[in-house]
Amino acid sequence: MDAGPVLWVLSQELEPESVRRGRAKPMSGVMKRMGMIFRAKANKALDRAEDPRETLDYSYQKQLELLQKVRRGVADVATSRKRLELQLNQLQSQSTKLEDQGRKALALGREDLAREALSRRAALQQQVTDLETQHATLQGEEEKLTLAAQRLQAKVDAFRTKKETIKATYTAAQAQTRIGEAFSGISEEMGDVGLAIQRAEDKTAQLQARAGAIDELLASGALDDQSGMHKDDIQAELDRLSGGTDVELELQRMKAELAGGSSAGQQALEGGTSQQQSQQQPQDTPRFDKQ
Repeated sequence: MDAGPVLWVLSQELEPESVRRGRAKPMSGVMKRMGMIFRAKANKALDRAEDPRETLDYSYQKQLELLQKVRRGVADVATSRKRLELQLNQLQSQSTKLEDQGRKALALGREDLAREALSRRAALQQQVTDLETQHATLQGEEEKLTLAAQRLQAKVDAFRTKKETIKATYTAAQAQTRIGEAFSGISEEMGDVGLAIQRAEDKTAQLQARAGAIDELLASGALDDQSGMHKDDIQAELDRLSGGTDVELELQRMKAELAGGSSAGQQALEGGTSQQQSQQQPQDTPRFDKQ
């Protein structure tokens, strides 16, 4: 049997508690740090998601609920007080009735009945006294709750006014901030538009630079025009000179033809004139008739 696992178990059992606790401290520190980081992240996320206007509305709603509870409490206390007043009126009526009955019994010589009536009246008077004490207590509580409800109502009204003012100020500040961000171009939407414009300008400048470079390379002859339409400066100059030479030669030839045609026409004109003179000469000679 291998003694390694047994010795490890024994060493774990014999290891002091302080040593094990000291080894657990690093893990506990890591967990605390992770918890702190998580709470910080959650707090930051909640801060971004929180809208002060919604928070103010929620607080106002809670204050209205509290005011409603106070008013309900005032109504409950007033109801209890009214119930005690009704009981007091009934007890006082019964006490007056017993007093009248005792007086009549005593007038009739029934002292025992008069004594019983007065005893019952004394018991009723004790109840009346207790109810009056409770009535005074409830009336004091009602006054306190009524005053608290009035103060709370004033506080709620003041909070509502302040809430609306803060909401309006926050909305105006938010709109002003968005307008400022839009004008400065640091907002998210305008930032995307600015980046798109910058990319378009960069691509346009790159294409213009590439087109200019290609034209320069074609003009210098570093690149060949596969279509045969583009010629470099030297070839264009040679074509211009050769074209000009051909035009000059054609012009000289036409001048020579025109010169040759003029001499032949002059000779033909001179020959026709002499022939005509020779034909007209016999007609001009006078003839003599025989007689």
